[in-house]
Amino acid sequence: MSGVLGRVFGRLWLRRSLRFRITTVGTAVTLVVFLTLAVVTSRLIGPLLVTAADAQLRPILAEALADVRSGAPVDAGPVGMEARVLDTAGTPVDGDDPPPLSPGELRVLKAGEPVLRLSEDPPRRWVGTVATAPGGEQRLVVVGTILTGYWAAQHRAFNWLVVAALIGSAAGGIATWLGVRSSLRPVERMRAAAAGLPAGRRLPLPGAHDELRSLAAALNGLLARRDEASARLRRFTGDAAHELRSPVASIRVQAEVAVANPDPELSQEVLADVVVESERLSLLVDGLLALARSDAGEWPAALPVDVVAAARSAIDRLPDDAPVVGTHLAPGACWVEAAPAEVDLVLDNLLRNAARHARARITVTVLSRANTVWLVVDDDGHGIAPEHRERVFDRFYRVQDDRSRDSGGAGLGLALVAEVVRRRGGTVKVTESPEGGARFQVRWRALT
Repeated sequence: MSGVLGRVFGRLWLRRSLRFRITTVGTAVTLVVFLTLAVVTSRLIGPLLVTAADAQLRPILAEALADVRSGAPVDAGPVGMEARVLDTAGTPVDGDDPPPLSPGELRVLKAGEPVLRLSEDPPRRWVGTVATAPGGEQRLVVVGTILTGYWAAQHRAFNWLVVAALIGSAAGGIATWLGVRSSLRPVERMRAAAAGLPAGRRLPLPGAHDELRSLAAALNGLLARRDEASARLRRFTGDAAHELRSPVASIRVQAEVAVANPDPELSQEVLADVVVESERLSLLVDGLLALARSDAGEWPAALPVDVVAAARSAIDRLPDDAPVVGTHLAPGACWVEAAPAEVDLVLDNLLRNAARHARARITVTVLSRANTVWLVVDDDGHGIAPEHRERVFDRFYRVQDDRSRDSGGAGLGLALVAEVVRRRGGTVKVTESPEGGARFQVRWRALT
């Protein structure tokens, strides 16, 4: 039951504004501190009254001791105080009634320690010590006074201090509310400005190097990423629409030609072209779906995959007219943690890309080094210029400016390679191959 109430209270608490929560916590802490001080201070009133009484009793005790030692009669003392002379057993020797002191309290007084009798109303304070009379007798000299207003002073002090604590806490709460509102006002202005900024604009940085400047810088970074993501989405949407339009338009034209010319030989040729364009469209849609799933965080479950075995299978899948493939494969298995389909996708795209651009030879290397597994694909083609090496992994990016079907596909293959490798903690890059073409290097974390 308490856990349910705690969760309900937590949800209600988090629904309140930050200003309300800070003010509530600050006011509550201030009230607790002030009430604690009120309790402690009120309890100190009594010891202060006792200390003041001791300061008045000590001189009177000193005079009474001097009278006893000289054999003179002891003065009864000022009004409100009484000085008494007793023997060591507590029996009065001054002719008055016995003082209201217990045997235990008499022993304390004979030891020179004061006694506070809180059982009386009002309480009474006694001080005393032993003195020697001229005849050699031991006398216990005690002086006492009534602590008038002892309890009333504590109660009144506590009441007034509680009132002061409430007033102070209220004042502190109001001050906290105003201070938090004043502190959050620049943040609110910054939020409103950020919400209304057009693309490409940034928040001005405050002159002071404080938290607001750091917040403005962070918001500017967020706005920059937003603009970049929006621009990337616009490019992606435009490129996807363009790429989809080409095979769809081609299929439509071929179908219209077949309908307009019902020639069996021409229809067979048209159907062959439609199959090619359909395969191209299917590959493009599959690539777009794979990238969309990756952006949504829908990753396949990771399993141990042997990159050496996967490389052999990918080489076997190459068409018969592909360039010659040389291999430098590790003698044993090289295990990585990834989805088998991801490793196949990386190998198929890199090998198809190399086969498309190679003149006569492709070299595939798989090796294990320092807790990593390396896949290297070299070709002897024309290579990739340094200014294009970083962007070849962008979606729909191709080195050639034209978009014909012979220029290298839709530009999604290498983007898919980079996506599936990086999300498993690996890296991919392109450099110059020793054979003169391009070298694609993929690094995965080895499965230990």
